[in-house]
Amino acid sequence: METDTSPITQQPRASATQRSAGISMVGLSAVALAACGGGEGGSTAVTTTTYTPVDTGRSVALTSSAAPANDAQAARFLLQAGLSASSAEIASVRSLGYAGWMKAEIAKPSGISGWDWLDSQGYGNALNPGNFYDSESPGDHMIWSQLATASDPMRKRAALALSEVLVVSLSGLEITWRSHAIARYWDILVQHAFGNFRDLLEAVTLNAAMGVYLNTKGNLKENVSTGRLPDENYAREVMQLFTIGLYKLNPDGTQQLDGNGKPQETYTPSDVANLARVFTGYDFDRSQNVDTVIPQTGGGTRTISNTSYVRLPMKLTASNHSTLAATFLNVTIQANTPGTQALKVALDTLFNHPNTAPFICKQLIQRLVTSNPTPAYVARVAAVFANNGAGVRGDMAYVFAAILNDDEARNATGLTAPEFGKLREPMLRLVQWLRTFNVTSAAGTWKIWNTSNAADSLGQSPLRSPSVFNFFRPGYVPPSTVAPPATGLSAGKVAPEFQIVNESSVGGYLNLMMNVIDTGFNSGDIKAAYTTELTLVLDPTALVQRLNLLMAAGQLSASTVSTIVTALSGVNVTASSSASIKRNRVCAAVLMVMASVEYLVQK
Repeated sequence: METDTSPITQQPRASATQRSAGISMVGLSAVALAACGGGEGGSTAVTTTTYTPVDTGRSVALTSSAAPANDAQAARFLLQAGLSASSAEIASVRSLGYAGWMKAEIAKPSGISGWDWLDSQGYGNALNPGNFYDSESPGDHMIWSQLATASDPMRKRAALALSEVLVVSLSGLEITWRSHAIARYWDILVQHAFGNFRDLLEAVTLNAAMGVYLNTKGNLKENVSTGRLPDENYAREVMQLFTIGLYKLNPDGTQQLDGNGKPQETYTPSDVANLARVFTGYDFDRSQNVDTVIPQTGGGTRTISNTSYVRLPMKLTASNHSTLAATFLNVTIQANTPGTQALKVALDTLFNHPNTAPFICKQLIQRLVTSNPTPAYVARVAAVFANNGAGVRGDMAYVFAAILNDDEARNATGLTAPEFGKLREPMLRLVQWLRTFNVTSAAGTWKIWNTSNAADSLGQSPLRSPSVFNFFRPGYVPPSTVAPPATGLSAGKVAPEFQIVNESSVGGYLNLMMNVIDTGFNSGDIKAAYTTELTLVLDPTALVQRLNLLMAAGQLSASTVSTIVTALSGVNVTASSSASIKRNRVCAAVLMVMASVEYLVQK
């Protein structure tokens, strides 16, 4: 993997609302009405894995009695905390309150794992004629299934956010059983999403997919005679991206500046080179391998191992591990320290570094709530990372609760503040559509493809980042977006998701949704029935009000709602109209809501 060690710069920009995704409502109604033109469902058997819930009695965020005053507030919370805001979910939040809902979510079993789902579909069988041991597509089907059907949406939303910070991409795994490899990585994120960050960091470090992606797999100690040095890729990225970042931070996430007003680097090339010695000697654990000889088309055979080696944590071979001392971040691991002990010291050092809490917490706030959290917001969440109230550092259940129940996330100020909120990620828009309208896969196969192509799809696909730097940088500022002084907007604001917005991605998103909102995926196997929406089809105002609540938490303006209602009313639909004409109106309404700026910019 190529790495980029250049600093992430920030520049002034206009607000997210002012810099909308460039989708205009003008002319869209006619296109939408013409484009939509029937739905059944099904389900697969589910096996569950129960994770021990954390004690939820200490965190302020988890003991608050605050509750939404109306459905719109509940929907707003759900679209930050989970993956959709159905009528049932809204009712649950209103009944339980924010903290009560989160405690219930944290305690939920996680359902079928990505790994088990792949096996249930036959993808782990080396003799399957589909030769899935070389295929990436099962990995795509797996993650869409996980997100679309999750009974624990808060945990899955948290895991998805973590997948954009601790990145492994299916697109970069050129190994046998790559889909199982990414499934195991996903399962680790799910398992540890509400656990301790230190445990997550170790599980990620020893994961086979991560070993391939950032070169710790097969990383050998130095060899003086040949001049070989340990690979530095993981050592660099575990600091730069996974824990402490490039520059020293204050507890509120702002940069610590030197006497000349310049940021101070957190680590040096020497720190990278020394830390790299810790990550030597690890390779796949093949102790449970069972080989199968596969006849090949045209003659010959190929020996394929079973999937176990991409499930097991990587194994240390002591003779391949560096015996040199390693000095980094003002810590020294003495020469000849056993590899497992060296790893513990290294990960403990990164975990306990003062940068880790603000660096990780700010990015998670960006993924869930707003691109530009105030330093005070970051400081409050980072303080929970540092101490969950019982002296425990890195308790992610409390961290996520603190993010979601913070006053900055919950108060109404952000609804009108031009610098609050974030662009809704394309993959989350599709997941929200799938869940809001109870879309199912009749065959249980969830064959949604890699949606990374910007020209004819979303320009983003879960677990498909183009590099270890995620789909976009947390400090990205679109070019030529400096806010004029007259606007009164602050300088130095960022808009991470806009890094994947361009003319192609805007058109690709609209074209994809125009098709799938009606016809779905996989020749109609994955298709929305719109059962409730069709009961409102003769009342365009009521239909749009429902969509506004469920999709946009009531944040569509009166003028946008009026525009959509007027467009829908332009085609006469009566009780005697055909089923296809009635469905056309529903599909057009859904498309126009999902194309509106006030939906795309999530507040």
